Amino acid sequence: MSVVVAHQTRSSGSLALEEAARQASFRGTDLVVIHVVDSLDNDIADANRAGISDAVEKALGTVSLPDVPWDVRLVAGGHEIGDVSEAILGEVSRIGPDLLVIGARRRSPVGKAFLGSVAQNIILDAEAPVLVVKGPR
Repeated sequence: MSVVVAHQTRSSGSLALEEAARQASFRGTDLVVIHVVDSLDNDIADANRAGISDAVEKALGTVSLPDVPWDVRLVAGGHEIGDVSEAILGEVSRIGPDLLVIGARRRSPVGKAFLGSVAQNIILDAEAPVLVVKGPR
């Protein structure tokens, strides 16, 4: 089994990576990083993979767990909330992890009521247990 983290390029993404690494180490399992991209064009995918790999290495160093085995999975999803959620949930379903870790950001009450969020969709629809990591105020 594995611990999966839905990666994003925000401050909560770093925190989620760090917590996912801790969870993978604690459980003695692999870490799988899912990152949603617009397309899987080879040049763009290679650039994304390199940048994400750097972020993973940094997160593992921050939490002093450089030996956690990890892999990056790029999935095509787009920009719409539903498309990103479906892309993440589809890959999570294929992997079948012990735990899914996601980052969340603070939103206004109006934003919560009308816009929804990727995090909300994942929490409600994921087949695996979900750990939500939120940054400090």
